[in-house]
Amino acid sequence: MSKVIEYQPSGVCCQVMQIQVSDEGIVEDAAFFGGCNGNLQGIRALIKGMKIEDVIDKLQGIRCGGKMTSCPDQLAQCLVSYKSSAAK
Repeated sequence: MSKVIEYQPSGVCCQVMQIQVSDEGIVEDAAFFGGCNGNLQGIRALIKGMKIEDVIDKLQGIRCGGKMTSCPDQLAQCLVSYKSSAAK
């Protein structure tokens, strides 16, 4: 069984992220609406099959230009939030 997480990032061009996560904590798929299509397709291809923790470790803290965040960082924040709520 898997769950689809819907997340509205802030401070980036992407407007909605939908991340499909397995019960084992593996990213099965992702969809991004808005933002840089090519870059987000690349991120999607790279994270499929990765453990949530590995995605967070690799993407958290990445910035876009002068912004304090980025689409990869917002994806990491989405997964951090998901892990926190799943642990409760």
